[in-house]
Order: sequence, then structure tokens, then C-alpha cells
Amino acid sequence: MIKRNLRSAFVAGATLVALAACSSTDTDTVSTTKNEFNGPKNIIMVVADGMGPAYTTAYRNYVDDSKTAIVETVVFDDLLVGNASTYPAQVSGYVTDSAAAATALATGIKSYNGAIGVDVDKQPVQSVMHYAKQKGMRTGLAVTSQIVHATPASYIAHNESRKNYNAIADDFYDVRVNGEFVADVMLGGGTRYFEREDRDVLAQFIDAGYAYADSYNRLASVPTGSNVIGLFAPVALPWVLDDSRKNRLEYLTKQAIRQLENDKGFFLLVEASQVDWAGHANDIASAMAEMHDLALTIEYLKAYVSENPDTLVVLTADHSTGGLTIGARGDYRWTPSFLHKLDASASTMAKDIAGESLPGAYIEKTLGFALTDEEKKHFDDVAKQEESERYTAIKSFLDDKTNTGWTSTGHTGVDVEVFAFGAGYNAFMGQIDNTDIAKKIFSFIDKRPVLSSGIQTNIEMTPSDDKSDTCNFKEDWRCQ
Repeated sequence: MIKRNLRSAFVAGATLVALAACSSTDTDTVSTTKNEFNGPKNIIMVVADGMGPAYTTAYRNYVDDSKTAIVETVVFDDLLVGNASTYPAQVSGYVTDSAAAATALATGIKSYNGAIGVDVDKQPVQSVMHYAKQKGMRTGLAVTSQIVHATPASYIAHNESRKNYNAIADDFYDVRVNGEFVADVMLGGGTRYFEREDRDVLAQFIDAGYAYADSYNRLASVPTGSNVIGLFAPVALPWVLDDSRKNRLEYLTKQAIRQLENDKGFFLLVEASQVDWAGHANDIASAMAEMHDLALTIEYLKAYVSENPDTLVVLTADHSTGGLTIGARGDYRWTPSFLHKLDASASTMAKDIAGESLPGAYIEKTLGFALTDEEKKHFDDVAKQEESERYTAIKSFLDDKTNTGWTSTGHTGVDVEVFAFGAGYNAFMGQIDNTDIAKKIFSFIDKRPVLSSGIQTNIEMTPSDDKSDTCNFKEDWRCQ
């Protein structure tokens, strides 16, 4: 584990200068929108965890109107500007995990798989959120995972291992910029990590003046312009198919912006976290539902940018997950219509089926399409199995119906798409690396006047002797 000692101010100015110098962004690539910073006033970074190129194509087919002769475009199609490579530091090979990818997207520096805001030598590195706060912007995050998960953690914390959730939660409070907390708004799951017997970090935030919301509805009642921590589940939010809000990411994003808007601008990280988890689980139903939640969010952000043209939105994935294929087993067919009327996730069906007197009829009703007598009998038998086997059986059934293929329960090393719109969007065009995204954002933020240069952290990095903390996604794909 990491030893935690008081550390003097960590100043990453030299790192930032190097990153800015490496960036290809110049004044010609910045939007001509006029504001005092000669660049985007607000920056919204959206990470669709695990969303490889097959996911956006699958989503287009999933929402297609089959009654028309063409496949209609979706919100992502008009916003595509390029692709990004995702490989981690050389020590970890060519296939990244979410921690190394998030560190690259947040800091512009390649690191090893498992690293949270540290370089290959396990030294803390500055993120774009740190720098935005340093330049006087309000900052926040809205995610569907626990907020200490790899992607949001890498924008705030410094830790040698992504699995040290409690220590990462401590960093959310302990790491400061100019004496201030890194994030003004934090929305997602993770009560378990903030409200602990050994340290009640949530209480510390409340005592420091943060409003606290433990439900979506309570979040709406927090006065505009507040500092707020919203934790809506012990760990992650439910699958969107099971959630009370079917537009939960759009809602959290809208609420975060309501709190962050100010004359000096804001930086907001948004993560569609569970696209990745659906990929790890090879769960096509949840994959498409989580993609729809993301699409609703991007639709909202498009409307927001049309009203606030000094805002930049960048959307990308940290990597692709699961090796999703549209069509499988030599059959030239993909039939997503079987996914259109689900009343619950495959995971929830797997839990509930064991308590049903007529399991086959329950599955038929919840899937929203007719089953044959043989298929109902199949699920009558499935109900007698262990829950993990029931989950696999339901997913496999939907894979057969839709003709979906998967090559992995882990990540793959393919390039991912980059989407951008708003002020300065053309800086992200073409074939780039994931680190370039951070470098370009650093460059935009760098146009603002420096308030001071101190980032305080209480982390001292030392190698871990515990070799048991490696995420094994085959067994534990949520890494909880």
C-alpha cells in the first residue's frame, strides 16, 4: 500500500510547459468566438469508457428506423473529428487499462496500467482539472461509476494503484490547488468509500461547506452555484436499464453545469462509465442502453453549446472493451430489435428469475418479445442454476437472437474515435494520441492568467509490496 506523509507543494509548471510546447494547437485552431481568454471559456471532457468504434456503429443500428431504406445518422456522426491511439507506457505493452488511459487523457503523460495520476516512476503529475482550478475556473465531475473509479480519480488523485479506493477518496479531500479542493462538484456513486469508520470524508466535505445530495431529486434542490458532493449509491449507480432515471447521465451533467457556470468558466469531466462494464460482461443489452444514455447527454450538450458558443466539448473513449462485433458466427446479420423493449437488465433478470413460479413467462415479459415453448422451458431450467450461470444464459440468449459477437472480456488495443464541437473543436482533428487531448486542453487553459502555482498533496509514492491488487476483469469486471 501507499505510505501517506505530508508532502510540500507539488508544482507541475515544468511539466505543463513541456506539454504545451508539444501541442500542435495554435491560435489558428482556436474558435473565433470572442471572450477574454481567446479560447473556450468552458471545457467539457466526456469519456465514454470502453466505447470502441463498434459501439457507435452498433448504436446507430440499434436506434435505426427499420421502416426506412437508409440507416439514419445519430448524434455522434456529425461530431466525429478523428481517432486517438490508446497504448499505455511501454512497460505495460500495447493494451491499456482505464487507469493508464485516464492518466493519459487527464495529464498528457503515458503511465503503467493501474496508475492513478502518477507517471511510470510513481510520481504525481498534474491534470487538466488541477490546472483549470489553478487558473480560477470552477471544476467538477459527473460519472455513473463510483467517483473514485479510475477515470474520475485520475483527474484528482495520485495513487500507485487504482484499487486503493479509500486512499483515493482521501485524496479528493486532501489534494488542494491554491488551498482549494480540486473539484467543486462531484456527482456519481461511492458512499462506501467516503463514509467509513476509519475516516468520514463525506462529513469533512459537509463541514467544509459542500452541499450533500444522496438522491437525484435532492440534487435538484441544491441552490445554483453551490459546491456539492452527490453520492447516489454505495458503489456505482445501477445499470441504466434498472435505474429510476433513464437519462441519468444527462441529468447529472445538466445539474453539474448548473452548479459550475460562472463568469470565469468551468472544466467538467463527464463519464459514461458503464459502457465499459457492459463490454466486460459481454452484455449487449446494457451496452446499447448505456450508449443511449450517453447519446442523450451529447444531445443536451449540443443544445448547450448552441446557447453558449464559448464552450468546448470533447468526447472520446479511453479504450475499447469486449471486442464487440456486429454480426457473428459467419452469419451476415445483426438484429438489435430484440433489445428494444427490455424492462430490466440481464443482471436483474438473473437475480429475479429464481424467485419466479413461471421463469420462462417472466423472461418473456421482461424481454418484451414472444418466446417459443422450447425457449420458455429453457429458462425454467436456467432458473435452477447459480446466479452467475443465469446471467450468462440470458446474455447468451440475447447474443444468439441479435447475432452479437465478442472476442474478449477485457480491453482491446484498437484506436478510438474522437468527437468534438464548440469553441476550438478543430484542434482535435485527425489522427492523434490520447495524450494529445490533454495537451490541447492544457494549451487552452494556459491562455488564462495564473493565480498562483501551488498544488498541495499529501502523497509520497512508495512501491507496494502487495501483489494482490491487480484488477482481474475476467473475475471482477467492475473492479470493486
